Amino acid sequence: MTDNIGTIDTGNDLQTEVGGLRAVEMFYRGIREIETGSLTFFQSRTRLNTPGLGILTPENFRDVAELTNQCIALFDLEFRQAREALKRFMERDFFFRWLSVYMPPSYLLERALENKLMSILDEEEIDCNRVCFELPLKILVEGNIKMSRSIENLRNRGFHFMITGFGGNNSPLMKLSEYPVDFVMLSQEITSYIGKNQRSNDAVKSIIDFVGGLDTDPIADGISTASQAETLFECDCRYIAGSLAGKYTAERYVRKKTET
Repeated sequence: MTDNIGTIDTGNDLQTEVGGLRAVEMFYRGIREIETGSLTFFQSRTRLNTPGLGILTPENFRDVAELTNQCIALFDLEFRQAREALKRFMERDFFFRWLSVYMPPSYLLERALENKLMSILDEEEIDCNRVCFELPLKILVEGNIKMSRSIENLRNRGFHFMITGFGGNNSPLMKLSEYPVDFVMLSQEITSYIGKNQRSNDAVKSIIDFVGGLDTDPIADGISTASQAETLFECDCRYIAGSLAGKYTAERYVRKKTET
């Protein structure tokens, strides 16, 4: 993988278009409440359209971008598009609590971060409770006390935070206690054990209980069947993502089921 992901130059500015397409293209999927089946949150996912490397998914560009301040410029564009989508979803009368956007951990160290984010949302008349910043699992290993304090300060302002990919083989469980996040998305490594046997179900429940014990809501990713959802509900997990809840799609195609 090259150190230049194609859309970001050394001045930390991103091209806004590549071949007539947005250089940074956002997709969204619903996260649903198990008990009611209602769409409760929107999670975003980014795709980069690059002139030299074609289409890149987060697995291909996040780590490279975060080696430099390229990730800061990328976040600014992602956050802008997420706010645009948030407004459109509200105009369509979706009853959801928040929309997530990925935040690189280093962004938590930005000077005057709290004032910057509040100024943006105040100007656009967006309630900060509508925004959830999505953090990668690696913050548990590479993060520091300053990042944790930034999370706490922003949560006090009303923003939400979610750590993704939790519970897999490389998850440092105890480190989760150091980051006061609102939500934890369980890795598909965890949820793939659901329904194998009672012992597997008990192991999944133990992770859910651990997360819930930190006053954090678990969200199970990779859920594809109603039986998996039923087992999770019995394990006190309220929210699911995956094919059963809905796939990622471009904002313009996200409509209520009753719409044609």
